[in-house]
Amino acid sequence: MVGRNSGKLQVTLPSDTEILMSRVFDAPRHLVFETMTKPEYVRRWWCCMDGFRMTVCEIDLRVGGKYRYAMVGPDGNELAFNGEYREIVVPERIVHTEIFEPFPQAPTLVTMTLEAQGEKTLYRSLIVHKTKEARDAHLGSGIEGGASLVLDRLEEIARSLTSGRSETSSARA
Repeated sequence: MVGRNSGKLQVTLPSDTEILMSRVFDAPRHLVFETMTKPEYVRRWWCCMDGFRMTVCEIDLRVGGKYRYAMVGPDGNELAFNGEYREIVVPERIVHTEIFEPFPQAPTLVTMTLEAQGEKTLYRSLIVHKTKEARDAHLGSGIEGGASLVLDRLEEIARSLTSGRSETSSARA
């Protein structure tokens, strides 16, 4: 994934096998959670790179449920990820496995938390790899730029839900 960090995403390495991504979204937690978990929104932010299109967005959001995201690049090659939900606490926490399909032997465990900060949301995603080498390969794949790009887009969509719902609420009054 090619992209540049917009400056909103912070990436740290808490241990030899972990990557921690964090940022603040300018949107309420419940809307960030909704944008992250409903296919109609995930399709709009998860694959927003030029020349790529999302071809699969399957989400069975329940403990034991599975997900699969796939996109096709300009070269026609598919990039796909899948996993299983281990823990879900709406709207504050999701724990799931993640497998980049070309490397099924290297699954990660991801713990995503959303902390309400007034009308903003602190997002944290802790990605745990089995080995330092797997973590380093993930870092070398461009995760920081790619994650920054898609999370910026996610924020735009969550903010649009905020304004759309405010306008709807005002129209009803």
